[in-house]
Amino acid sequence: MSIALECAQEGGLEGEVPVGAVVVREGRAIGKGNNRTIRDVDPTAHAEVVALRAAAQSQGDWRLSGATLYVTLEPCAMCAGAIVLSRISRVVFGARDPKAGMGGSLDNILQDKRLNHYCEVVSGVLAEKSSSLLKSFFRERR
Repeated sequence: MSIALECAQEGGLEGEVPVGAVVVREGRAIGKGNNRTIRDVDPTAHAEVVALRAAAQSQGDWRLSGATLYVTLEPCAMCAGAIVLSRISRVVFGARDPKAGMGGSLDNILQDKRLNHYCEVVSGVLAEKSSSLLKSFFRERR
């Protein structure tokens, strides 16, 4: 989770909302990312999607079964859908997102048994640090 926090801080320095993500399989980081929506002029370039793309490329396979995604903020609907489609086994996130979180706050796409895949979800890991980073970023922008 600390690598995800480092990724978030890097993105925040570039003016992006400081969210970071890392995909780990067998104890090794296989993909990481931070928000790049402004930099890439791409509304889908959320930290989770960037990390999933990097992981799939590094593995030569879009199926990321057996991998864990660590992310500083609860995934939104788009990211939760991408996580389910990539077959990630476990999602660990820090701060909850009561306005857009799809890992249990607003809804729970990640564990919807009606879908073809669902994952284990662990929330609140380094939540205070993750939340503090986001609050600080938005406080400075106001």
